[in-house]
Amino acid sequence: MRSRGISGDKLVERDRLKEIVAELKKKGKRIVLANGCFDLIHIGHIRYLKGAKAEGDILIVALNSDDSVRKLKGPPRPILTASERAEILSAFPFIDYIVIFDELTVSSLLLDLKPDVHAKGTDYTVETVPEREIVKSYGGKTAIVGDPKLHSTSELIARIRDRVRK
Repeated sequence: MRSRGISGDKLVERDRLKEIVAELKKKGKRIVLANGCFDLIHIGHIRYLKGAKAEGDILIVALNSDDSVRKLKGPPRPILTASERAEILSAFPFIDYIVIFDELTVSSLLLDLKPDVHAKGTDYTVETVPEREIVKSYGGKTAIVGDPKLHSTSELIARIRDRVRK
């Protein structure tokens, strides 16, 4: 049984996702949560998300809202709206659910959902993940996944600007 969220796609409101996660855990599914802005999708994102999916059965992507992206990255970010970013992420078959969150960190969402695994990219180590103590507090695991951090949206934007100027 696959419960879908808003408009039949993978985007699910937070309260509904809590119910879905509880149901999936009762069935013995291993839940993984990965988070980020995903402003312009690049190969580093794909490798990170595929690595996250490999850590469990169900992959939830926590997507920063437009406001939180703006606060984290500064104007003119985000390039794409949260609904556009969610629709793009929905196209990937290895992503099961997407939830948009407004906070600057994913801490409260982790406490709400208590995923078995919180996946972070290789720009972190297990020791430097800001939410590691929260994950540890409920018995979860922090996993570092993806390829070396050689790709970034900021770098991609800069490359595009350079090519347009030439």
